[in-house]
Amino acid sequence: MYVSAMEKAEILVEALPYIKDFYGRRVVIKYGGAAMTDCELKQKVMQDIVLMKFVGMHPIVVHGGGPEINQMLSRLGIKSEFVNGFRVTDAATMEIVEMVLGGKVNKEIVAGIHASGGKAVGISGKDGALIQARPADGSGRMGFVGEVQCVNPELIEKVIENGYIPVIAPIGLGEEQQSYNINADLVAAAIAVSMKADKLVLLTDVPGLMMNPADSNSLISVLKVSEVENYVKEGIIAGGMVPKVQCCVEAVTGGVGRTHIIDGRVPHSILLEVFTDEGIGTMVVNE
Repeated sequence: MYVSAMEKAEILVEALPYIKDFYGRRVVIKYGGAAMTDCELKQKVMQDIVLMKFVGMHPIVVHGGGPEINQMLSRLGIKSEFVNGFRVTDAATMEIVEMVLGGKVNKEIVAGIHASGGKAVGISGKDGALIQARPADGSGRMGFVGEVQCVNPELIEKVIENGYIPVIAPIGLGEEQQSYNINADLVAAAIAVSMKADKLVLLTDVPGLMMNPADSNSLISVLKVSEVENYVKEGIIAGGMVPKVQCCVEAVTGGVGRTHIIDGRVPHSILLEVFTDEGIGTMVVNE
């Protein structure tokens, strides 16, 4: 599609108020889903993040990596088991998770940001005691699946102060120096609260929260925290959307300005959400 010079100028003018409002602000981006596995989408996400940095925002990337972990476990003949959407993580699986997330996936994202003209530093929750974790399941059935106990944002602050984009693998460190595998959505929400971020953006493989999943026109553009409980009871918030909405609720009630669940399959979805009047996806807000 051809865009004239005048149309490009109008687009920039529309973005100007948002650039002004978010100059110097922190935006936590949970990067996952198809946007991580599709090469073209991946490149556009990297471009979005670098552009945000160059216009004065401070993007903080938290990533998942489930498909890559599945592939490596399969190659090594280790069976994957899930309970309530969480990967059962024994000691052998934890080694693979840490290797794939902290090594392969994290550094590929860093390289992608550099290839798009930005500067990034890849870290895991173990670096600088960034994420202190505890077992998510007291029974021990889930193994080394963890939850965030607390976040020490000092290292992230240092990375930002030196002009780099932090890229964070969702691995935490327990009291006995044991690594824990933590859901990336939960880590993104906890980091957004600890960093007093103005936005938390979750990239997903759905358009957002739908009143009726079969109706593409039933997107709920704005979801209030007070509506969440009823929507869960009615089954509108169900399945994989439950933990994502819960993360958004924890973030906004913890002081994050706004949270967004957006479709990472849409090219430049982050820019569409941050820099346009219409936005995309579902925005979760406090009262």
